[in-house]
Amino acid sequence: MSLSAPLAFVLIAAGLWSILVWPPFLKRVLNAPEARDANGTPTRFMTVNLMMISTAVIFGLATTIIGVRALAG
Repeated sequence: MSLSAPLAFVLIAAGLWSILVWPPFLKRVLNAPEARDANGTPTRFMTVNLMMISTAVIFGLATTIIGVRALAG
């Protein structure tokens, strides 16, 4: 299967969006008071957001790679 150049650019843009947008959100989550309990143990808030953000970044990286490879031919 081959993709046209405009579709490859859409994949690259979508992937880069995920790679660039989610890490600043992760910084806010890690610094949020609800991220750790009184003992300093990570809470579900932190765990759920960490898993969501890491999944989004991994999918963003994969999407970017697919777009670049489609553009390269």
